[in-house]
Amino acid sequence: MGSITEPLLPQPAPAAAAASAHAIVDLLVKEGAVGAAQLRHARRIQSKLETPRPLLAILQDLGVVSDAQIRAALRANPHSMRLGALLVELGHLRESDIESALKAQVGRGERKKLGELLVDQHLISEQRLTELLADLFGLEFVEPHAAEIDKALLSRVVPRVCLEGNFIPLRIVDGKTVVAFADPTDTTQLATARQMVGGEVIAAIARKTLIREALAALERGQQARVAIDEQTTTSIVNSIIREAIALNASDIHFEPLKSRLRVRLRIDGVMIDHTELSADILPALVSRLKVLATADIAEKRRHQGGRILFEDAATGLRADIRASFFVTVFGEKIVLRLLSQRAELLSIDDIGMGPRMLERFRQDALDVPTGVILVTGPTGSGKTTTLYSAVDYLNDSETSIITAEDPVEYVIEGISQCSINPKIGLTFEETLRHIVRQDPDVIVLGEIRDKFSAETAIQAALTGHKVLTTFHTEDSIGGLLRLMNMEIETFLISSTVVSVLAQRLLRRVCPHCGEPHTPTAVELRRLGLESQDLAGGRFMVGRGCAACRFTGYAGRVCVFELLVLNELVKDAILTRRTSYEIRRISIESSGLTTLQEDGLFKAAGGLTTLEEVLKNLPRVTRPRPLAQIRRMLGTH
Repeated sequence: MGSITEPLLPQPAPAAAAASAHAIVDLLVKEGAVGAAQLRHARRIQSKLETPRPLLAILQDLGVVSDAQIRAALRANPHSMRLGALLVELGHLRESDIESALKAQVGRGERKKLGELLVDQHLISEQRLTELLADLFGLEFVEPHAAEIDKALLSRVVPRVCLEGNFIPLRIVDGKTVVAFADPTDTTQLATARQMVGGEVIAAIARKTLIREALAALERGQQARVAIDEQTTTSIVNSIIREAIALNASDIHFEPLKSRLRVRLRIDGVMIDHTELSADILPALVSRLKVLATADIAEKRRHQGGRILFEDAATGLRADIRASFFVTVFGEKIVLRLLSQRAELLSIDDIGMGPRMLERFRQDALDVPTGVILVTGPTGSGKTTTLYSAVDYLNDSETSIITAEDPVEYVIEGISQCSINPKIGLTFEETLRHIVRQDPDVIVLGEIRDKFSAETAIQAALTGHKVLTTFHTEDSIGGLLRLMNMEIETFLISSTVVSVLAQRLLRRVCPHCGEPHTPTAVELRRLGLESQDLAGGRFMVGRGCAACRFTGYAGRVCVFELLVLNELVKDAILTRRTSYEIRRISIESSGLTTLQEDGLFKAAGGLTTLEEVLKNLPRVTRPRPLAQIRRMLGTH
């Protein structure tokens, strides 16, 4: 049978993989656990299912076979099938998952074993895969720790050899040594372990990452800590930042774990593993980044923040970086948010609104002389980009615009921008008090963060100013409710708030590997729609290619929910109606299109996938049919 680290090559072609699709069922028939009539009955059921299911799962549902019988058949025939076919037939993966993982690996030109590949592609967790194989092989599943290794074995353990073979000796039982292997079927490593410990071995199975963590800790205990060279640390920091900028990452995460330092990047809103470093480098790396961010190097017990202006002399890449230092049990975790200075200001026409929604946003919100315009959404949803696009639309020679931001992310010619700096007393509160004395027509607040800034925005609108700001809420109705929860009087909210624009960023289908997609029964059920409700949609899905790092996505697209407060909505706020009632009134009377409906509109245009819509957008009401959504939003 295939192992946790089954070789990648040679792999079966799709046809061969399909031929082995019922290998476990064949074993069960061979062992007499499944009869011919039972098999025919299960196949008839399988052929009638709208959503495909493995034949083995149907046999289990029918009560024909049990888990114990499956394990017995596999142990009686340990080399009868490949790992991929096993996982597919047991229902842990789909055949398309295996094929996608193999294509990604071939595209990278690397040679890995299948178990590692599936874990790397996040198709199955290492923990689940290891537990499954332990159960199937009848082996002990262990979680090795350096502190628990039998002292009698310490002198025999050679960490370098163990690391190469991904195994670690643990204890001696009845004269035999229990050894944890990442791959207990690798006969070469079994022989190496026997030679190292000088006797018989009892094989156990463990996660490779835990084995390597334990070996790293053991090696640190055997060797004196080597000081990290300052120049090396600087080179590592510059290299990681440079690579992150080149990959259009929005954040870099330096995460200290028990025995290593993990570095991950957020690309298109998704966390992706980038590299791993030795835990020994953490103190020097933290110090280097604190120097760059002008944070306190001596302070290691409190959370800190700072700002780095990065410029790579070799490539000319520049970035304004916000640094956050967070104290954890294994050291300080660092997150760097990259505000690339090469990013260009988007026109209001290019942010991705449907034509009719954009027309309403211009005419009923931006062109209104006074009032508060809220742009809402979670962190990283593109609120600032939309806010600046609106400011750029309002910026002309007849308008005085002033901002209070933390920090200034886009520099716009012709407006007065203030970057908050609490270290010198230039606080948000102090800046807001002075803004209204500057005779502005338009006031831009980076965000409403508390009751004081909310009241300031309301008061500025009451005195004849137009106020644009961002707010952290789930949707447009949530923005109104949060203002109420801040104890802002409802008559002030209804008389000053002009509109609330909620938004999210969804990953865009890769243009190089996108292919047509028919909505599945599961997707329709989760949307609460029938197939005819999506008639005319051109849905797409990315199959994965080198251009998109085999994710199927490249870049992001924004979805919006625009609420313009009319008299009926204002009356609902004044009377403190529930969020459900305010939303219903908004949909019926003010033309509100929900985030999910706009996401559906963009998925039907092939810009994103239904999976992204279902996974990332709030589902508060059943979406309307696609034809109706298109009438409300217009066509691109």
